[in-house]
Amino acid sequence: MPRNALTKGIMLTFGLALVLSGCGSKSSGTASDSPSASAPAAEKTAAPTKTPDEKVTINLMHLWPAGSSAQQNKLVTQIIDQYTQEHPNVTIKQEVLENEQYKNKMKVLSASNKLPDVGITWAAGYMQPYVEGGLFTPLDDILNGSALKDKFVPGTTEAYAVNGKTYALPIELNIAPIYYNKDIFAKYNLQVPTTYDQFKQVVKTLSDNGVAPIALGNKDRWTGSLWYMYLADRIAGSETLKNATGGTGSFEDPGLVKAAAEVQTLVGMNAFNKGFNGLSNDEGKSEFMNEKAAMYLMGTWELPNFTTNPDIPQAFKDKVGFFKFPTVEGGKGNINSWVGGPGVGLFVAESSKVKEQAKAFVEYFVSKWGEESVTTAGVIPATKVDTSSGKLPPLYVELLNELNNASSITLYADVQMKPGAAQVHLDMIQALFGKAVTPEQFAAKHKEAVEKGN
Repeated sequence: MPRNALTKGIMLTFGLALVLSGCGSKSSGTASDSPSASAPAAEKTAAPTKTPDEKVTINLMHLWPAGSSAQQNKLVTQIIDQYTQEHPNVTIKQEVLENEQYKNKMKVLSASNKLPDVGITWAAGYMQPYVEGGLFTPLDDILNGSALKDKFVPGTTEAYAVNGKTYALPIELNIAPIYYNKDIFAKYNLQVPTTYDQFKQVVKTLSDNGVAPIALGNKDRWTGSLWYMYLADRIAGSETLKNATGGTGSFEDPGLVKAAAEVQTLVGMNAFNKGFNGLSNDEGKSEFMNEKAAMYLMGTWELPNFTTNPDIPQAFKDKVGFFKFPTVEGGKGNINSWVGGPGVGLFVAESSKVKEQAKAFVEYFVSKWGEESVTTAGVIPATKVDTSSGKLPPLYVELLNELNNASSITLYADVQMKPGAAQVHLDMIQALFGKAVTPEQFAAKHKEAVEKGN
């Protein structure tokens, strides 16, 4: 794919179509657990000056375990090895946690102002309390004063800005397709659905034949939120959903209530694998990877498992296709509207004793990730990259083209919302899927949480 076609397409998508709320814009998943917005500001200490040759140790905490995110993990290690070879006085210590463990560790470390020198953060509502607590340091100096300045796709760094300052640098872009197993579809003579009625017929056929239609691990809750968000988008429209999460609209909008009801319709149809509400995302994903479930809705951070990961059999990767979330008859949504947005970014802790060295490493990491993530890991980066050299997997190219042609991209609800409201959203998602609340109660709880403004 020629460079101009790629960069121009992505720039258009994010310059014009990103639907965000509040202050801005999931690898790997989405997040909501963060310190209270009312937490006291962290005590600021000036980073000591070090000479260029002085021994330095930078602590890096990230969420790409070798097991579940093999290609990302490989790329991180590769970048670290390159950096330490070029900077022999620097040692990078990694701490690697899976998604939910990472979020919990961030909360614990923030309470004692002991965040790692460099770590991973999500944008918007997740990041804001860390910024307000004085825990992240601004990165505008390396964003504006280096070769990175013009490398980012428009709309990505803005998602990590609070009050005019940038507190993290993004490394991924994501949209969330429905992946499906072509062989399972062929076995039951199923066609890729373009309407929601067709989709429900696919679900019924699979369920009637003893096949789990959809792989889902909803213990993590943001996974179920993807289903609600798409139904809300297709029924009520992206603007209605954006306004509700931002507080200028209401979750009690009839279209949003109907979306919640449709979630429970799918549950009643046995659309999801058994025990889904008690399984983690990795456990739910394994149902798809082991060909026990026919479909899996997840962000494009999963692309490496379906394209470049050498540990996944090629025979399975050849079976994986994707389709857009179907349209709903009479709904206001567009089939080219996606849930997604800038993925995770790198922050530097305000309390870091090696702050300048940590910033230098972040600048290097972001640049190398953008250059190498496409071919090494099969990840869509947040920086503009020339993909014309080298053969890319068809699935990657097809999804990249969809990103370019998106009519709008709505950021994950739990990332958009402030921490208190996001927590309510996630708790209510699990309750909704478990039929512990009615759609009306689901909407009312959201309305109350958003109005609290925390």
